[in-house]
Amino acid sequence: MARSIDQQIAETQAKLARLKQRQKASETRRKIIVGSVVISNALKEPEKARALAALLRRAVTREVDQKELVGLIEDLDQAAANAAPREDRS
Repeated sequence: MARSIDQQIAETQAKLARLKQRQKASETRRKIIVGSVVISNALKEPEKARALAALLRRAVTREVDQKELVGLIEDLDQAAANAAPREDRS
């Protein structure tokens, strides 16, 4: 028995919804991976730690997000502070 047009539309919409869900999950995974690499690298390199902490302070504006990042920003500040003092190049 042939499917009605309404059934075909419903099936296509369901397939589209599944594809969108997979796309969103893939984007989320990418963000997690990139974030992990950036944080790990920044914690090892003082200049990058300073830059990332400054970026987070400037770019993260929602209070709930700021509260979530307090510990990370403290860790980045500590990594930046542990750097050897810069030499005067004058």
